[in-house]
Amino acid sequence: MQWQEIASAAVTLLLILDPLGNVPIFNSVLANCEPSRRRHIIAREVVLALLILMGFLFAGNAILGFLGLSQSSLSIAGGVLLFIISMRMIFPGRHRPVEADGDEEPFLVPLAVPLIAGPSTIAILLLLGSREPDRMLDWSIALFIAWLVTAALLVASPWLLRILGDRGARALERLMGMILVILAVQMLLNGIRDFITSLNLGG
Repeated sequence: MQWQEIASAAVTLLLILDPLGNVPIFNSVLANCEPSRRRHIIAREVVLALLILMGFLFAGNAILGFLGLSQSSLSIAGGVLLFIISMRMIFPGRHRPVEADGDEEPFLVPLAVPLIAGPSTIAILLLLGSREPDRMLDWSIALFIAWLVTAALLVASPWLLRILGDRGARALERLMGMILVILAVQMLLNGIRDFITSLNLGG
């Protein structure tokens, strides 16, 4: 195992999962739930999200082969997604991305999907699984580490909001967004480089 690359992948996934940005949304959606029930719902949703993400990680090659997608196209698409999400983290809109649906208890949507298991996270996992399929254990460990930190922060979300406040949470989210911009640009450059290389080899 190459722990440095595992740690790098885990940090990247953690930034994309954006638990600090999801803390206010989770609290808004679960505002009408009892504290004990809220913890149960969050635990259930994060486990469902982990199962979905693991499924995409291990099915990456099959999905790409079935759709006829190349790694360069996935890198470029993933970079565009990351860039859009990072811009929203740095310059959040005034509207709420998710609203609570009355007193109905959320199941799978919107907490597990797309707030945790979102399209950008899935794109990164597809890329990791297809680029180096012989290192699935490493990527699984990286995903589990990022998921574990995300789950802990979401379960502790009421306490975090009291400590950080809305402004503190927003400042940290913007800092994460700035780092994510760099990762998005690098992913775009890697995808463009791979695409140009494939054209040269094909010619």
